Amino acid sequence: MLFMIIEHFRPGQAPAIYRRFRDRGRLMPESVRYVSSWIDFDFQRCFQVMEAEREQDLKAWTANWQDLMEFEIIPVRTSADAVQAIDPQL
Repeated sequence: MLFMIIEHFRPGQAPAIYRRFRDRGRLMPESVRYVSSWIDFDFQRCFQVMEAEREQDLKAWTANWQDLMEFEIIPVRTSADAVQAIDPQL
């Protein structure tokens, strides 16, 4: 299952986030797979696509970062999957 994660950096914490990432990696369980991410120009948010069997698997990952950021976790599907869900004949 795919998830769009919106990470909201706590004020002034971007340097600490990148230091932790450099020193310790993503800190995610093996059941979670990183797909891709984008950072806004103000270093306030990261938009990240992750893959996991269950949303609960993501909670183990976000727990390692909650001191530096807050998370929105949104289940998403690909555009091709959306078309099939709307009308398999398309």
